[in-house]
Amino acid sequence: QVKVVESGGGLAQSGESLRLSCSASGGVRSINAMGWYKGNQRALVAHSQTGGATGYADSVKGRFTISRDSAKNTMYLQMNRLKPEDTGLYYCHLAGVRTDYSGFSSWGQGTPVTVSS
Repeated sequence: QVKVVESGGGLAQSGESLRLSCSASGGVRSINAMGWYKGNQRALVAHSQTGGATGYADSVKGRFTISRDSAKNTMYLQMNRLKPEDTGLYYCHLAGVRTDYSGFSSWGQGTPVTVSS
């Protein structure tokens, strides 16, 4: 089973930056789609597809950037100019292909972000 683990959350002051990381392990051949979501409602924050297409929630456009390191099966969310309303639990979702060529769709456990004013 593919395991997805987030890291990098924590405390920040308004205007500061944080970088979230999301790593996949357990027989991953390729990652075709990735996304960051916030809160229990899993509101979309940012997503990226193979080929480079990306999308962002209006509230984070121009401040957050999603990226990946394919060699490490890791994706990132660079969060700049943080605001108190960015506070929440951030979840990573990855979808792709395992080494046995079956597909996977996996969520991480969430990493908390708290931004103080």
